[in-house]
Amino acid sequence: MLFRSTLNEHGIETEAPIEVVFWTNEEGSRFTPVMMGSGVFAGVIDLEQAYASRDIDGKTVKDELQRIGFLGQEKPGDHPCGAYFETHIEQGPVLENKDKVIGVVPAVMGLRWFDCTVKGFEAHAGPTPMDIRIDALQIALKVMQKVVAIAHECAPHGRGTVGMVQVFPNSRNVIPGQVQFSIDIRHPDSAMLDQMTSQLNRFIEEVSKDNAVAIDLKEVSYFPPCNFDSQCIDTIRKAATELGYSHMDVVSGAGHDAIYMKRLAPTGMIFIPCKDGVSHNEIEDAKAEHIEAGANVLLHSMLAFANPVH
Repeated sequence: MLFRSTLNEHGIETEAPIEVVFWTNEEGSRFTPVMMGSGVFAGVIDLEQAYASRDIDGKTVKDELQRIGFLGQEKPGDHPCGAYFETHIEQGPVLENKDKVIGVVPAVMGLRWFDCTVKGFEAHAGPTPMDIRIDALQIALKVMQKVVAIAHECAPHGRGTVGMVQVFPNSRNVIPGQVQFSIDIRHPDSAMLDQMTSQLNRFIEEVSKDNAVAIDLKEVSYFPPCNFDSQCIDTIRKAATELGYSHMDVVSGAGHDAIYMKRLAPTGMIFIPCKDGVSHNEIEDAKAEHIEAGANVLLHSMLAFANPVH
């Protein structure tokens, strides 16, 4: 392990051990829920529930862990942790655009996911006059545009996204009778996230009443905003300064294992730039010198908490 060899080369011994962890299923792309390993470790996700999760081929997490020889025996969370630091690419364009090497992460945005269903009335696209149509898609578009407008009103940290849309019956000569779509709203401040949610609910009630249609809004996921430990944040900022790296504060818009680890120990996060702010894509990339910088800040931050004895 590179960290260990670096410490040995410099004759550094610490009171507390420095450990490196690789979490299982952080992205949740094959199994749900996301951030599974850290969630189980922190006691947020039940171990048996995680084991029972299946992929699209019906294979379970437990069976797959057993198959690759990683089905451990240690009780989840039965492991002391004095502090936790995580380094990650930013997954956004801010650091690159500001020409900064290190992002000091004070918080992770809270998020709410909703499923929204608008029920109109299917009819033939030709014979039905425009003024008597109950077009579910046109009504849904008003809600979709409001999601984005609310986020703009809560700039610079507000986020509003509609990423999935299903139109029924999805025929070129039929007025849509039903539309289902996802809503994703985010903000690092709890009060602002609640305000965005209230605005959305009020608008949907108004649209439903004005158009005499049923609009169902169902919350399917909620993660409260996560503020990291002030001492960890200061330690990361100090390490970046002492090492000569340009830095700035960057609020994370994506979820990370650090969110769950914050429940167990003082936690901090370090960002480095990624090319064009792209992630979750085959062209995702980061400069070697930025990766080195992130690792250096991570090591120095961990050393500050591990208390070197010489």
